Amino acid sequence: MATPAADVDGPQLQLNSQSLDYVEQLYALYQDNPDAAPADWRALFGELANGTDRKSSATKLTAQALPAPVVDARLADPTLAASQLGEPKLVLESHRVPGLAPPTAPFSPAYPVNGNGSGNGKHEELAARQERVDQLIRNYRVRGHIISDIDPLDQFRPRPPELDPAYYGFTEADYDRVFSTRTMQGPKQRTLREIVSWLQNTYCRAIGVQFMHIDDLVIREWLQSRMEETENRTELSRDEQLRILKKLNEAASFEQFLQTKFTGAKSFSLEGGESLIPLLDMALEKAGNDGINEVVIAMAHRGRLNVLANVIGKRPREIFREFMDLESPQRTGPGDVKYHLGYSGDWVTGKGNKVHLSLCFNPSHLEYVDGVAMGRMRAKQDRYGDAQRQKGMVVLVHGDAAFAGEGVVQEILNMSELPGYRVGGTLHVIVNNQIGFTTTPIEARSSAYATDVAKLLQIPIFHVNGEDPEAVAQAVRLALDFRKEFQRDAVIDMYCYRQRGHNEGDEPSFTQPLMYQAIGAQNSVREGYLKRLLALGGITADEAEQIAKDRHAKLEADFASAKARDFQLANPTPTGPWANYYGGPFEKAPNVVTGVEQERLVELLEKLTVVPEGFHIHPKLVRAMERKRQMAAGEEPLDWATAESLAFASLAAQGVRIRLSGQDCERGTFSQRHAVLHDVKDGNKFMPLAHLSPDQGPVEIVNSPLSEAGVLGFDYGYSLDCPEGLVAWEAQFGDFANAGQVIIDQFIASAEVKWRRLSGLTLLLPHGFEGQGPEHSSARLERFLTLAADDNIQVVCPTTPAQYFHCLRRQVVRPWRKPLVIMTPKSLLRHKECVSTMAELSRGRFHGVLPESTSRLSDRDTRVILCSGKVYFDLRARRQQLGIDGPPIIRIEQLYPLPMNQLLAALAPLPKGTPLVWVQEEPENMGAWRFLRSMWDDSLCLQYPLKCISRPASASPATGSKTAHEREQAELVDRALLRE
Repeated sequence: MATPAADVDGPQLQLNSQSLDYVEQLYALYQDNPDAAPADWRALFGELANGTDRKSSATKLTAQALPAPVVDARLADPTLAASQLGEPKLVLESHRVPGLAPPTAPFSPAYPVNGNGSGNGKHEELAARQERVDQLIRNYRVRGHIISDIDPLDQFRPRPPELDPAYYGFTEADYDRVFSTRTMQGPKQRTLREIVSWLQNTYCRAIGVQFMHIDDLVIREWLQSRMEETENRTELSRDEQLRILKKLNEAASFEQFLQTKFTGAKSFSLEGGESLIPLLDMALEKAGNDGINEVVIAMAHRGRLNVLANVIGKRPREIFREFMDLESPQRTGPGDVKYHLGYSGDWVTGKGNKVHLSLCFNPSHLEYVDGVAMGRMRAKQDRYGDAQRQKGMVVLVHGDAAFAGEGVVQEILNMSELPGYRVGGTLHVIVNNQIGFTTTPIEARSSAYATDVAKLLQIPIFHVNGEDPEAVAQAVRLALDFRKEFQRDAVIDMYCYRQRGHNEGDEPSFTQPLMYQAIGAQNSVREGYLKRLLALGGITADEAEQIAKDRHAKLEADFASAKARDFQLANPTPTGPWANYYGGPFEKAPNVVTGVEQERLVELLEKLTVVPEGFHIHPKLVRAMERKRQMAAGEEPLDWATAESLAFASLAAQGVRIRLSGQDCERGTFSQRHAVLHDVKDGNKFMPLAHLSPDQGPVEIVNSPLSEAGVLGFDYGYSLDCPEGLVAWEAQFGDFANAGQVIIDQFIASAEVKWRRLSGLTLLLPHGFEGQGPEHSSARLERFLTLAADDNIQVVCPTTPAQYFHCLRRQVVRPWRKPLVIMTPKSLLRHKECVSTMAELSRGRFHGVLPESTSRLSDRDTRVILCSGKVYFDLRARRQQLGIDGPPIIRIEQLYPLPMNQLLAALAPLPKGTPLVWVQEEPENMGAWRFLRSMWDDSLCLQYPLKCISRPASASPATGSKTAHEREQAELVDRALLRE
């Protein structure tokens, strides 16, 4: 036996017959070495008579050394639940002793049971039994889901012993005893047999519920009430049962038809999970009848074609035509595969309520679309003035492997209750195939369930057997009622299986032979449900056969229509909020005037310096407010942050919606914005931009969570349904966009050519080399330029506050909609040379090229420098230090689409053959150099030879040494200005 340290903290020990062995071990330890035992035990052992019989001594301790229990008179009432009396326990402070295991008996009653049936012993026995029943009830609520019948493949799941009455010492003789069930819904007294039956029916049939992790008692009791009063089942009418059968038939018929007509083609079949179609059908019916008029749906590729055809309303003939692949690429463009496409349509419920459905386009990074769908819904709610978030709903259909495996899921769950991102509760539906591509759950996640990440929220998780459509119906009703009542997310984890491999050409039995043997023995969900209805007499075999025949005939007609030579896929023109906006080539973008009258700008800037009476502004901001007043008076030039505020203010004053979100964007990473002021005495907030005039556009400036992919996806989604607004995402540092690269690559940069979806999202990415290290220098300009093609995005690097002002306004004023990437500054935010006048904001427009006068050219130096961004100020400052006039510098403010006509106009005064030098701070393999060189064709090279001065090519953007940075920067600037 190990000798323990004497003072080791441990839990309390309940003293009863089950703890006797533990006490014996402690006493044996005391006999060997009294000092080794904990002090409180030493005192008790010391009072015992000396003897060598350890067992009798320990028994004497438990029988004589403890005070008698105090009996509560209320225990005489056998119907009173012990949980209503509190939990009085006879305990003794104890220390955990290394080497001694605490008692591990199945159950340790709080009171020793006195079996003589008289006096206090009877009361204690009743209370102990009732307490054990209450424990049993609680454990079914907590862990009943573990033994629920949720797996159609009936794979082994271990049974927790605490769900067995024998665990609590109950025998068959106790099953007909009556106990209090005041903690349950329904009768307040039941026999133990009735209690167990009720609990198993409620928590262990085809629905297993996780809800006891929810801290809010009101929510827990609401869920308990809804489930226990009905034994967690719903009674369906004949019409409802018939509708489920029809939806199952539509799902199955569609998949079988595709397999027959397009054998071997990838469709990512829903077979094995057909209950998704009646699930969505019931969800939309209930949502529509509950007052929802907009639903945004996002899902991965599995089952998407089926959902498009049988839920969203896309005609099957359009899907069949896409399989035939007969359209000319010249007419349709690059496009995307059919199982990534989105669609929209209208759903009319049985009661006549209309619901608009939007299925988001989605690439192969399965869960990244989640934030996009939420952002779209938030924009719709804001447009309709639905501040209570009650008229729209998001439905996210996940795969089990992706829900557990992709970190963006945690990001969007975390965002769900944040004020700047709340949408009133999302319905999450997991199509649980119990496998990834070829990866089993034990290889894919550390948690018991794919849904365990959702437990970070105070929401219920309904695990349901997809082969029991009526259990699915109950889960849908519960989830949507919960969402409506508490405006929070709800999760339905629908267990099913994937009948085929990852795609139709895959052989799943290579890696899961046993699973697919079990799957091969399964009847379809439709067959199983039809058998149930036939047994209940709810439908006849002839009716069921006619339903199947009618559906097949409809699919055959659509197939024949799709083969027609004159068939054309729909090419809808933008409608609704997008009716007045367009994309396409850069040449279609009008050259709009973006200036604002100077008097109006002065008025707006003065309003931005006004705070409510009694509002206590931070002392350090008093001076900043005074400087803005001086700017308004023309006594000081405008800095970067003020130009931004005026861009926002002037647009909002025109009725434009402004939304800016990002990490710490209220204040600004570099303490430059201070768009939201905080009262230093009471912490109240005030945003001057929201108090310009009664009829102004709404302004939201939102501090985001520490998330890039989730928030960037949300703001991109918002821009899809808010073309008329200025929607911007700001990275804390430009390199933070790295973590949102999937959204940039698969949505922002490519959505127009893949899905014909336009966006006016603006990305603000701080960029510039100031010695802050590799990860706080570069916004990876080169990545955006590598993605640039087909006039898909705008990439700008403005160098003056006026340019920034006009760029922001241009993004809204002109109807041409493209994502805008702005390389914003850091050190230039307070640079004395990086300023503009009020007059520069009031007249003109954004200029893609800013040339200096070519009069700076001299015989001594005939070079011309091209550059972009902060390095211009370094070059100009060094030129002044050297006391030289040249070489002249031409700033390229818009890198893509490259304004070649403006650049050639700036170069026109130069003699042919004048050498050009592109100067950049970034390493040679980064920045804009390689992009610019690709744009400089042979004819231009003959007129204006072009070379590059930069840091050497590098695997990392910048050095981590401030000293090394300054040396590198000085050498780079001197090489550019002086002949090498």
